[in-house]
Amino acid sequence: MTLKTALSASSRPRRTTFALALCVAASLCTGAARAQTAAPKSRQTPLTLAQAQPQTPTQGQTFEEEIVPQRYANNPDVDGFINDMVARYDFDPTALHALFASANYSATAVKLVTPSPVPGVKNWRAYQARFLDPVRINAGVRFWRANQATLQRASEEFGVPPEVIVGIIGVETIYGRYMGNFRVLDALTTLAFDYPDTPNRAERMATFRKNLEDYLVWTRDAQIDPSSVLGSYTGAIGIPQFLPSSIVQYAVDYEGNNHIDLRGSTADAIGSVANYLRQNGWESGRPVVWNIATDAGSLGIAQAAADGKPEPRWPLSQLLRSGLVLDQPDVDIAAEAGTPVTVIDLPSPGRGTEYKLGLKNFYVLTRYNRSFFYALAVYQLGMRVKAQMLATQPGVGVGPANGNGGNGGNGGNNGGNGNGMNSAPNGTGATPPEQQE
Repeated sequence: MTLKTALSASSRPRRTTFALALCVAASLCTGAARAQTAAPKSRQTPLTLAQAQPQTPTQGQTFEEEIVPQRYANNPDVDGFINDMVARYDFDPTALHALFASANYSATAVKLVTPSPVPGVKNWRAYQARFLDPVRINAGVRFWRANQATLQRASEEFGVPPEVIVGIIGVETIYGRYMGNFRVLDALTTLAFDYPDTPNRAERMATFRKNLEDYLVWTRDAQIDPSSVLGSYTGAIGIPQFLPSSIVQYAVDYEGNNHIDLRGSTADAIGSVANYLRQNGWESGRPVVWNIATDAGSLGIAQAAADGKPEPRWPLSQLLRSGLVLDQPDVDIAAEAGTPVTVIDLPSPGRGTEYKLGLKNFYVLTRYNRSFFYALAVYQLGMRVKAQMLATQPGVGVGPANGNGGNGGNGGNNGGNGNGMNSAPNGTGATPPEQQE
């Protein structure tokens, strides 16, 4: 029998009925839905539910999610996991067996993390246009104005400028507008025990099992019903789209009410993003990117040094000696000679590849989502919002600029792994690396 549930962008409640109205909670920054993945031969045929598709939703549009109820009841792998949770964290085994008996296999989640058999074409200009659009910029201005004191406090406490925090939250969920409507229990259980057959399957399953473990501990300690939390198709939660392991490690009670609420508290979201970046090495007062000249010699050096690795490893002086020219008049070349940088390549079909230099803070942004496109879009969106704030409210306290490289006007988007996992093990929850570009 096929179960159909209607998921609508305009509806909120989640009810287990044959026609289930749900809110479209798309994981922004993600790739398109991938080719369908058949369930294992010994498995039950998936039922069909209407569910959120992790892309920019259209109001009133519905999507179908395929699920298999009760796949994880009497499942040997899950039973072993339960035994481990009982031994390590003193969980009630009866309660955990009942919980996992209620968990659904999400064929949709599996489909969305499965790489396309035909790699997509990277297109920075299209990606940039999608995330530096008027909707996000205007929403960012409103968010900044509404939370200006909190953003300034976080900037002073953690050393992360307001525009960077605003950029991340804008790219992730458009300031809490789309936070995901997949049951986190279903998503994490599915990907922990039934991850698709990919070259990195073992590594990804281990990462999701750790997140499932942290999710159960967190919900127990916070007295939250683990079957009630909604998030992205990879289990990312709330305004900043933190995976459970990131919640455990980095989330903070910035509202001061002894309760961390990443879905309902903008203060907690702001403080948690700032803490995440600081704990991952953010350097206060330092740049994010530098521009390079567009002459043929500079572009040739950049192309040769662009290896796709986000970790800064080229001393600036080495690139300059090779013939690269820095288009950044405010940089003290002598003082920055030993500064390590990475070369950011930004390809777009039909155009020459654009290049920038990324510093340590750019690398820190890729710890949130291991994607050059994502990190640069976050930075440029924040700068665009900051520029509009200054234009409409001259003298408003927006904090000092933390970097060079402009606000994206001359930027040429690594297609996003969206609001869920990235390839870094401590990724917050944006999209799987298979779908980033």
